[in-house]
Amino acid sequence: MKPRAPRLAVRALILADDRLLLVNAYPGGQSDLWCAPGGGAEAGQSLPDNLRREVQEETGLGIDIGDLALVNEFHDPKSGFHQVELFFRAEIISGQIHHGWRDPAGVVSRRRFFSRQEMAEIRFKPDSLRRAAWGEGVAYDPLEVIVR
Repeated sequence: MKPRAPRLAVRALILADDRLLLVNAYPGGQSDLWCAPGGGAEAGQSLPDNLRREVQEETGLGIDIGDLALVNEFHDPKSGFHQVELFFRAEIISGQIHHGWRDPAGVVSRRRFFSRQEMAEIRFKPDSLRRAAWGEGVAYDPLEVIVR
């Protein structure tokens, strides 16, 4: 299939008590794959504004956005889908994770903090997520094949 123009997305690396916040963005828990909260950037909004909106929708949390930590891109050769994701370090400034929260879009089915050790036991994307969350500087993770 012919590749399409890349989609731009923003994601938050939120550490609390040395644990990383991840979400399961599969309605009804169709997959066991976890990722950092965030989503597609809308035109006319800054990347930080997009990220604040996405994190609030998916988790109910208000965040303060810090430095860029990772540029990741992935694709699906079958459909031609290609996404470039910018991961920013972020801190919680309001709210808390609670079981009653519902993503208004109905996409995120679970949200949870994971330790480094717990991440070794789950499936997550991108592959460099753990290194980016607990590392320093900015990393680039080149094109990887999407996983469902």
